[in-house]
Amino acid sequence: MSRRGWLLFALMGVLWGIPYLMIKVAVGGVSVPVLVFARTALGALVLVPLAARSGGLAPVRRHWRPLLAFTAVEILGPWALLSDAEHRLTSSMTGLLIAAVPIIGVVLARLTGDAERLGPVRWAGLLVGLAGVGVLAGPHLGGGSARAIGEVMLVAVGYSIAPMIATRRLRDLPSLHMAAGSLTTAAVVYAVPAALTWPDAMPRGRVLAALGGLGLVCTALAFMVFFELIREAGTSRAMVFTYVNPAVAVVAGVLLLDEPLTGTILASFALILGGSVLATVRRGPSVDAPPAAEAPPVDVPVSEESR
Repeated sequence: MSRRGWLLFALMGVLWGIPYLMIKVAVGGVSVPVLVFARTALGALVLVPLAARSGGLAPVRRHWRPLLAFTAVEILGPWALLSDAEHRLTSSMTGLLIAAVPIIGVVLARLTGDAERLGPVRWAGLLVGLAGVGVLAGPHLGGGSARAIGEVMLVAVGYSIAPMIATRRLRDLPSLHMAAGSLTTAAVVYAVPAALTWPDAMPRGRVLAALGGLGLVCTALAFMVFFELIREAGTSRAMVFTYVNPAVAVVAGVLLLDEPLTGTILASFALILGGSVLATVRRGPSVDAPPAAEAPPVDVPVSEESR
């Protein structure tokens, strides 16, 4: 990979590793609907004009049904659930739980007819990764955090389903149009709930900065950098950055929010990350596939955020 490719790679690891930090800050000052609306609306304001100049918006209209399904499991549900969960979970713990997406994706792919054989290494990866989730979540299941952990795991399932929809139903929709269409749809859906829960007073500066960062940096800029990385390095190489995101989430939470760095977090990080790498190992040369949207991927890129 070129020097420019490595620079884009490092930038993506940060851009989709810090949303958990910003969500944690933002939920302290605004409601979940306001947070999701602000993030999606700001992202759409940047990406829709770019998509309009790049072939127009007709492709989005032709694919509106699968795009709506994709948006539901990639943005509408997940971004609200993540935001609600971070009322009770640390940003670093949330980022680590989301790191289980590749593992869940492998399981779902098998359940939905993926013919690729899972060898001993990939089975070992599944078990190791699931053990990491158990180590991280187990101590919190008996308290008030159980619901929040369940919400994050639902997000992980959604992030695992979204690439399947993109691969099977949206393969001929350009990535930029997919992102712009999804963000616009989500902003429209959350406009009324956001208006009904709009804060009475102006939120603090750090909350406004977090909202702006989520929409403009972690969404709009992240997608643009992501597409450049795909062009520079190809999909398969580009997607390796998703293994860096959990580390960024943990470091950001510890350094900027004074979140605890415990032995449990370190052990679960090693297990989940190691399991994800092993579970997604493929035999033979990989074939580049068109990207989807934000969140850790299975076969095609998504975001987070998520992605």
